[in-house]
Amino acid sequence: MRKVDPKVEEAVETLNMKDGPTRRRLLGGTGLISATAAASALLTACGSSSSTANAAKNVAGNFPRTPPWQFWFDNHVTTNLFFVPTQSGFADAAALLGIPKPKWGGSQNSVVPQMVSYMNTAIAAKANGIAVPVISATAFTTPVANAMNAGIPVITYNADGAYTSNGTPQIGTNRLCYVGQALYLSGQQLGERIKSLVTTPGEVVIFIATPGAGNIQPRFDGAAAVLTPAGFTVHSSTTGAATAGELTAEKAFLLGNKSKLKGAFAVDAGSTELLSQALAATGLVGKIPAGGFDLTLGTLNAIKAGQLDFTIDQEPYLQGFLPCLYLYLYNLTGGLVRPPDTDTGLTFVTKSNVAPYLNSKTSYEGSAAKPTVVPRSGPIQNPVATTST
Repeated sequence: MRKVDPKVEEAVETLNMKDGPTRRRLLGGTGLISATAAASALLTACGSSSSTANAAKNVAGNFPRTPPWQFWFDNHVTTNLFFVPTQSGFADAAALLGIPKPKWGGSQNSVVPQMVSYMNTAIAAKANGIAVPVISATAFTTPVANAMNAGIPVITYNADGAYTSNGTPQIGTNRLCYVGQALYLSGQQLGERIKSLVTTPGEVVIFIATPGAGNIQPRFDGAAAVLTPAGFTVHSSTTGAATAGELTAEKAFLLGNKSKLKGAFAVDAGSTELLSQALAATGLVGKIPAGGFDLTLGTLNAIKAGQLDFTIDQEPYLQGFLPCLYLYLYNLTGGLVRPPDTDTGLTFVTKSNVAPYLNSKTSYEGSAAKPTVVPRSGPIQNPVATTST
């Protein structure tokens, strides 16, 4: 048996070659000037394979290598806890696709001119795509048209414009699609849940941060459309866009109306989170039904403690992940793959199912933790559908 040079043997093992004619020929030195030449050839091949593998890691799945497309996410409350998982969603999508993390900006307090200014900045910077919540029926018509006319695809998320009293959307922009909850229908579902908790019609309050805003006014309108014909008196109480002032506003209303209220609810994340504190401060915890929207930690803990009866999940993570994915596919295909309107759904979270939301510390629900696989077992409970058929 011919003796194998250690250098060649090491190189073959490094390359992890399977047994076969090529491996046996190389081990025997056939066709090569020396063992050292065999080792050098093999290690060079190994290095080339590694480079190819490393390059492949920079390409998502079977997609071709793409330019570093830069997307921009405009927002109306950039520091609000609700949009923490939204930011995780678009960051995860960008990392998966091998493109830069989208830019994030707009307004902290639902100031529409600030949002429009940020969008104009994105257009001037020749963004490869823009995602924006259309919280005004008219203010975004021109900037969205300007972006689309400049060849920049625009997707709306979280809010898609104003709604008439019967829930028919008034789309004031020519965006490609909307990604978010069916807002008016989610308000109707809120109204139905209130009816089930307040069995005798009477006065209820629905707190709203910014009346008229396209992301939350449709919810109030949907709830009122269900409750008013059923004999309820529905009060609208403004809490403001700044979280710091919402608790004060809620306590003031509850103190002035506590003797006649049969329920207290909210249609936005901040107003819902602070509702349990306002109820506790005014002696109403456990005395009247209460609930609202979204999955902030304060809201989830209040449900666990029995201070709130429910909250409604609208999947904020998907409102970041999907627009980023859709903008990528639109650019990748030259516009051949047009993104669809996407309802991110509606799930009622109550004391009976709140535990997984609290126990799973993931970026999908707003935690700072890295993305992870969340264990799941047991039957699947289908959430309330908000799309019409």
